[in-house]
Amino acid sequence: MNNKQNTEKGMGFIIGASSVGTLIEWYDFYIFGMLATIISKQFFPEDSGTSALLSTLAIFAAGFIVRPFGALVFGRLGDLIGRKYTFLLTLVLMGGSTFGIGLVPGYQSIGWAAPIIVLALRLVQGLALGGEYGGAATYVAEHAPASRRGFWTSWIQTTATLGLFLALGIIILVRENQGVENFSTEWGGWRYPFWISLLLVIVSIFIRMRMSESPMFAKVKAEGKMSVNPLKESFGHRANFKMVLLALFGAVMGQGVVWYTGQFYAQSFIENTCKVNFIDSRNILLIAILFATPFFVVFGTLSDRVGRKWIMLIGMLLAVFSYRYIYQQFLDYTNPAAKRTMVDAAKTTKSDPLAAIDAKDKKKALVSIRYDSVYTDGAKYSFTKIDTLHFTEEYAGHTASIGYVIPNKEDASRMDTVTAKVKAAKGVTLAEGITYASVEKKSVKPGVVTEKELDKTTFWKMVGWVFLLILYVTMVYGPIAAFLVELFPTKIRYTSMSLPYHIGNGVFGGLVPFLGTLIVEFTKTKEVPAGDPLAGLWYPIGVAALCFIIGLIYLRNKIDEDVMD
Repeated sequence: MNNKQNTEKGMGFIIGASSVGTLIEWYDFYIFGMLATIISKQFFPEDSGTSALLSTLAIFAAGFIVRPFGALVFGRLGDLIGRKYTFLLTLVLMGGSTFGIGLVPGYQSIGWAAPIIVLALRLVQGLALGGEYGGAATYVAEHAPASRRGFWTSWIQTTATLGLFLALGIIILVRENQGVENFSTEWGGWRYPFWISLLLVIVSIFIRMRMSESPMFAKVKAEGKMSVNPLKESFGHRANFKMVLLALFGAVMGQGVVWYTGQFYAQSFIENTCKVNFIDSRNILLIAILFATPFFVVFGTLSDRVGRKWIMLIGMLLAVFSYRYIYQQFLDYTNPAAKRTMVDAAKTTKSDPLAAIDAKDKKKALVSIRYDSVYTDGAKYSFTKIDTLHFTEEYAGHTASIGYVIPNKEDASRMDTVTAKVKAAKGVTLAEGITYASVEKKSVKPGVVTEKELDKTTFWKMVGWVFLLILYVTMVYGPIAAFLVELFPTKIRYTSMSLPYHIGNGVFGGLVPFLGTLIVEFTKTKEVPAGDPLAGLWYPIGVAALCFIIGLIYLRNKIDEDVMD
């Protein structure tokens, strides 16, 4: 009994020491994705629009794409010098590059050097993360008793989601404290989560320095059975390379796309496609993560009893058949057309018109008005209506307002005089007063929803669906570490398991937000300017379906009791 208690206590420290570093590395990696919309505005030209977001997502994806290279570099080091010192190194690299991103000036200050420097730091992040997970999972698995390997390694799996939880929590806290405008400026609060990373890394390094080497690796080293060339033994031997391919295409590839579709793509879709406001979209994810995270351990423990294969494959199958339905629910819940009869006219407000004079054509102006529509169920949707005005003469004034005459909305025979505030160009100071101009032509456009504050019923319905998405993540991800550890021998385990894991997650999974957004862009036409918002789901659905078929045919469900062989 005492031996068992000592083992449990020892495993508790091992899990804690391994997990705290992994959690921080995921936190570092996630804050970039969480702040992608703001980062796109800070590190790219103001008029880039969707291309800036796509470029930011591409930089985000680049960090994932290099993860397999990090797996090769640090996996080799881990099999040569040991698990402990290798993932100490990866932690320092990750924390340093994250802190560095928080110090890079914006595009307005240093031009195109800004996104180039950020890309370089993201690549360092990706390389470091490529060596971290394999080390932590291997270290824990090599300490764990065979009968509870799934249980103990599943705690490592929670760190990815908890890292996301920590990132979201800090971002929301800073934003609420600073306010939206201050948070989004060049040196605003959005940088704070990057700086906080340095403190977290220092704490983690102190904890990890107290760790001892894995007993299995120490035994292999003491017996002189270490691999001389882990890369050659992992990928040069046909039998082992076959297991690497099976791990990738039969399990990790599908696990990767399910993970990123359930968390990152869901957040991006809810915020950018459904236009749910910053706070509501983050809170939906936070609450869903909070309730779903324990299921990593539930399914990890279950895999010790029934095997790893079927839990992972069922998670993939459920995702394949339900993704489009779930994401359609997000669209239906936030569809403004469904709320037209619920408008509370007494509480609905509109802003003063704001005129932006075209920099090249002084006879042209864009006039925008913001409408905050309040509904009887408590929701509030903000619309922006932008009309194009063509004046009879060039606007040459430098006044704070511009007045123009347009036909009355109800009676075209009457004319209304409208006064709009003028948006000043950068570096220009406007004088008090009004410059009057005559309108030659007006191009009217429908209002566009810019932000939605959800009613409570819709909010909790969306929490429920995101919880289900993350539940799929726990099914495919909870048992994966134990599954990978059992495939490969100790002397080349770090290298062999790291590569398929990081290709599956870094390349197939990490590309979900970028490719999903890009696929939707390709569906946009003149007739359907918004495109098909669900088209981006075909990528993760296709990958998960292929992985399910391969895993169904070739994976075995047997638990390997002896991972020293």
